[in-house]
Amino acid sequence: MLGTTVNLYSEVKGEISRFLSLFYKKPIHLSNDLKWEHIFENPIEMAEIIGTFVDNKDTYKINMWISLDEDAFINVTEHNADKLIRYLYERYPY
Repeated sequence: MLGTTVNLYSEVKGEISRFLSLFYKKPIHLSNDLKWEHIFENPIEMAEIIGTFVDNKDTYKINMWISLDEDAFINVTEHNADKLIRYLYERYPY
């Protein structure tokens, strides 16, 4: 497996940096402040950033897309985040 991917997109400069600074609890500076991509070798690690994203959805103007399989992306929303996190633990039970 090549890893699973989280992509963040924003039309507002600085939003992704602010969100990632909250998530990682340290200042984050990006060269491209409108897009961020991270590959997780352990898909379960995605659950935390998905949860933080949904908990702060009203604070940041960001969109999140995840990929569990090559060339298949899922838009993370407050309506599907819980099911996606549950699915991660069912599909990757380690």
